[in-house]
Amino acid sequence: MHRPDSMEIRTRPVGPLATNTYVLVCPTTHQSVLIDPGDEPATLQTLLDGTTPVAILLTHTHHDHIGALSDMRARLPGVPLMAHRGPHVAGVSLAADRWLASRDTVQVGNHTLQAHHTPGHTEDMLSYAIENDYRVIVGDTLFEGGPGKTWSAEEFAVTLYTLQTVVLAWPDETHCYPGHGPSFRLGDRRPAIEAFLAKDYGNFFGDATWDM
Repeated sequence: MHRPDSMEIRTRPVGPLATNTYVLVCPTTHQSVLIDPGDEPATLQTLLDGTTPVAILLTHTHHDHIGALSDMRARLPGVPLMAHRGPHVAGVSLAADRWLASRDTVQVGNHTLQAHHTPGHTEDMLSYAIENDYRVIVGDTLFEGGPGKTWSAEEFAVTLYTLQTVVLAWPDETHCYPGHGPSFRLGDRRPAIEAFLAKDYGNFFGDATWDM
């Protein structure tokens, strides 16, 4: 159960890949952040209704997460873009106003978001944890059924390291909000993730599931 002053999380799947866009709102000040403007700018604008946006945040630079970025920057003049310095996906050129790294924070009204670098699926992946809360926007770092897709054995090895050193360090009560599909409680998936990490995958990469 969240306190009355907890951040509000609004979400909507947008675009052909049903990418989850998130708007996090401080209920006291009504300041907000828009996370991953993937598509359908009119829909994203509706998600922001009644709020004062203070930043656009990216989890990573795959097109389905940034497809409406230019449109939203035009709709929200002066609202800073914040993302990881990269390297970005497929040579994406990003004109961010602020580069974020692990432990950097973003203030949203009376609330604070803390960035965590969670690479593997991409090199520039960030997750955003709400401080003094158990909710984390994880992008494509992991899903209820498995980790984000990788395109090389090296990327898969990075994913395993991220899961072991970053994700599993979060408490069981952590509620993960991914880039696609439903949110889930980390503790409910921890045994499956730990079993997944205990196996030897050789030079594997690609789509993976916890029970493979």
